Amino acid sequence: MSTTEVPQPVALPQAPPVSPRRAWAAVGIILVGEVMDLLDSLVTTIAGPTIRRDMGGSQEFIQWLAAGYTIAMAAGLLVGGRLGDKYGRKNLFLFGLAGFTVTSLVSALATTPETLIIARVLQGLLGALMVPQALGIIRSIFPPDKVGLAFGVTGPVMALSGVAGPIVAGWLVDADYFGWSWRMIFAVNVPVGVVALVAGLALLPRSQRQRDLKIDMVGALIAAAGMAAVIFSLVQGRELGWPWWVFVLLAAGVTALAGFVRHQFRRAAKDLPTLVVPSLFRKKAFVSGLFIGILFFSVMMGGALLFSLFFQLGLGMSPLKAGLATIAQAAGMLLGFGFSQALGMARRTMFIGFATAAAGLLAALGTIAVQDDPVNAWWLSPALAAVGVGSGLAIAPFFDIVLSGVDEEETGSASGTLTSAQQVGNALGASLLGTIFFSVLNGRRAEEASAFTAATLTALVVAVALVAGAALCTRWLPERAVRHVEA
Repeated sequence: MSTTEVPQPVALPQAPPVSPRRAWAAVGIILVGEVMDLLDSLVTTIAGPTIRRDMGGSQEFIQWLAAGYTIAMAAGLLVGGRLGDKYGRKNLFLFGLAGFTVTSLVSALATTPETLIIARVLQGLLGALMVPQALGIIRSIFPPDKVGLAFGVTGPVMALSGVAGPIVAGWLVDADYFGWSWRMIFAVNVPVGVVALVAGLALLPRSQRQRDLKIDMVGALIAAAGMAAVIFSLVQGRELGWPWWVFVLLAAGVTALAGFVRHQFRRAAKDLPTLVVPSLFRKKAFVSGLFIGILFFSVMMGGALLFSLFFQLGLGMSPLKAGLATIAQAAGMLLGFGFSQALGMARRTMFIGFATAAAGLLAALGTIAVQDDPVNAWWLSPALAAVGVGSGLAIAPFFDIVLSGVDEEETGSASGTLTSAQQVGNALGASLLGTIFFSVLNGRRAEEASAFTAATLTALVVAVALVAGAALCTRWLPERAVRHVEA
């Protein structure tokens, strides 16, 4: 669910050194932008039911609040890093931050579901301009022996933000400050973003530009169109009664994504710049990593939405209580990250993580199935903790292991593409598991508690299957992460 920094594919000249105090201030500014992006990818999973009650709209509206943001982020990440190389990382970071702040205000003031969804899509696109610049900026302002320390600070901050996100969202909605209810989850970004923008203008160092750099915008549009077609078909198909043209659109989306791969090969053959190094698609480790990223992260985001819907719509919990009910999963994820250090950055660790997460989902399924209605949400804590531990074990070595299967000159492109796959998984999970949940729910009497139980159980079965698919894909990964060492 978290947004990972995207390594830049082009190495730019080092900027003049800055003072340590200014360098650490720059890290703080960058983290503000990163945390804003991370929280906005999470908050609507908790606030979604309240937003729909207030604004109206279809059940799919809740899915689009999450999927619209993440699919835009995935599409934008393909070019976000390259635009930073062309126009300067500081400029792109501040432009993305300013736009993100403005679209947060638009989201807070939205009066219709359509306006809010459009604002969320724009938030995702602008976040995709902001987030990829972080790694390059930090590398340019710290000496080589301090870069690792700077990155070491960002990890725990982002992890703690991921834990706090659902709880903060629930608190802001329940507190109803100024009578704004859910609008506060977006409005809070405005003063924070303005302060970070002013500080960034003063403290972030200027970065080099490659004005003659060519960017494959056609390829980006093909990939974005393909992803949007797939997600639209899954989210809206049920509401529209699954007409024939929805399946045609779904097939067209998949075809467009395959066409994107062919487009990259054709441009590479003509010695034209590409968004993804085409040779990556010939590597089993990388292709397996793409499938793992899509399958498992779909469970991460889709599962968060699923449990939020079950807790709030099925059990009648407040947003704050629903956020607190997931704290066991968040704490388990932190433990999983810690356990991964003991087990090592190995393929075995990832497999153990997937197995543990699947066992946790099965335990949640069993807990819900055997309890009498209404289900006690707190009894799910052990199962959710297991899901969290498994997720931490699987995610911690994911990027290192997959990147070990690619050549060193392909690492930048592979990292950016894997991060996009993560965002695609987030969007796919929100649309797929949400569609399954509402399809089963509407097939029964929705006012009955048993209808929500049946809908949740069905979606959990699919979630287990997705995790099993991710575990199967690990067989084509390298045995362990191997770091490239410069001679």
